[in-house]
Amino acid sequence: MQDDAIRKADVLIEALAWIRRFRGRLIVIKLGGSALEDPQTVGHLLQDLIFMETVGLKLVVIHGGGKAINAAMKKSQLVPRFVQGRRYTDVETLDIVTRVLAGEICSDLVERIRERGGQAVGFNYLTQNVLTAKKLVLKGEQGESLDLGYVGEVVDVNRDVLLTACRSGAIPVIPSIALDETGQKYNVNADTAAAAVARILDAEKLIFLSDVSGIYLDRTRPETLVSNLSERRCRELIADGTIESGMVPKVEAALDALSAGVKKVHIVDGRMPHSLLVEIFSDKGVGTEIVP
Repeated sequence: MQDDAIRKADVLIEALAWIRRFRGRLIVIKLGGSALEDPQTVGHLLQDLIFMETVGLKLVVIHGGGKAINAAMKKSQLVPRFVQGRRYTDVETLDIVTRVLAGEICSDLVERIRERGGQAVGFNYLTQNVLTAKKLVLKGEQGESLDLGYVGEVVDVNRDVLLTACRSGAIPVIPSIALDETGQKYNVNADTAAAAVARILDAEKLIFLSDVSGIYLDRTRPETLVSNLSERRCRELIADGTIESGMVPKVEAALDALSAGVKKVHIVDGRMPHSLLVEIFSDKGVGTEIVP
């Protein structure tokens, strides 16, 4: 019993230096993937967030919800369609996306943080919008424009509103929905939205929490997980195909954030209990850290 108490004290001592280092600093966390599916996993993540805010970190959370959207579309007998990895969003799909992300997931996360003794505020078109977007148009293989419907990219963030919330001790929770200057709603990629928020808020760190443990040199071999990568090395791994498919937009968003001044980006498996605390407050992280 006494040995167990001493081990806990040792963990706190190890965390102390990191707490002092990051106290008062702003960290943007993107929450998505299967990490949002399991209630117990979400509970661990939210408890981590409350701990981090309690010891003085300023947090902003951006979330997606692709699997919940797919389930809602199936219930409505709508078939998802993707263009270059992005969800084609017509009027019916937009109604489902906005309802699921802003009306359900965001509200649920805010409520569960409050139930655990933390403070949280949901920012979206139903409460107060903080993400401004413009319509996103991709280029096809022949240079033609590809219409994605109501899919946008974040071009501005209400910095003052978010920083005021952080200074009050609250955790802003933002779904990946943005409005343009006319008030039109757009479905935006949560990874790139998180990178935009981190860039505009001058965040210390950007953390992607999902259902992957980080970047592997060979995805079939767990021992090839890379704990630290430079921006240049990441570009090499994208070019040679080591970083592929859904990891590419995530890493490109990370590189954009680094180029804009964010000091470090982390890719962490949110399904691992307390992965956030281990990554931030211990000498040995559990994911991949990307640095300039």
